[in-house]
Amino acid sequence: MSLLQDLNWRYATKRMNGQKVPQEKLDYILEAIRLSATSYGLQPFSVLVIESEELRKKIQPVAYNQPQIFEASHLLVFAAWNDVTEAHITAYINNIAETRGIPVDALQGFHNTIAGTIERLTQEQRFNWSAKQAYIALGTGLAAAAEQKVDATPMEGFDALGMDVLLDLQDRGLRSVAIMPLGYRDEANDQLANAKKVRRAKKDLFIEMA
Repeated sequence: MSLLQDLNWRYATKRMNGQKVPQEKLDYILEAIRLSATSYGLQPFSVLVIESEELRKKIQPVAYNQPQIFEASHLLVFAAWNDVTEAHITAYINNIAETRGIPVDALQGFHNTIAGTIERLTQEQRFNWSAKQAYIALGTGLAAAAEQKVDATPMEGFDALGMDVLLDLQDRGLRSVAIMPLGYRDEANDQLANAKKVRRAKKDLFIEMA
């Protein structure tokens, strides 16, 4: 099945049936997220993978009691770095050097480019930049889930501060920005399961420049 067919199949699932996502499918989705594009390749976020029913029950009130939280197989929490520091950049440069087998010194120019960009931003701007990168990865995860015929719902409808406190994200230098339940649609209870997909027409969405 093609990517376009997969994207036509997917929708923001409102009710799930509790069926477990096989480990190999979960691993595939997580690997797609890991391989997602991000600015500079820095990946300034973490993704919490939550299967525990007990923990998801605690999360559900923080997510305004939306049923997908508990009906899902797994819940992914995308949490951006609260700040981007010199230590983060250095660790990334060292990872590049080790992975590619090149001297760290050869990457000094790239290091300076990233650091120069980050230094011009306030702490809150750095967090917002990190959150944008997390959203790119979330989009990649949505497409990968659709390819695996796993339903996924991108969600911003939750109390971010409450989520951060519940999951002790502050101590990890993280702030939650989006969540994504993974599971399988409950067609009997989800009125959108068989609804036609609604999107803007090409002529309205795309502007071709001469």
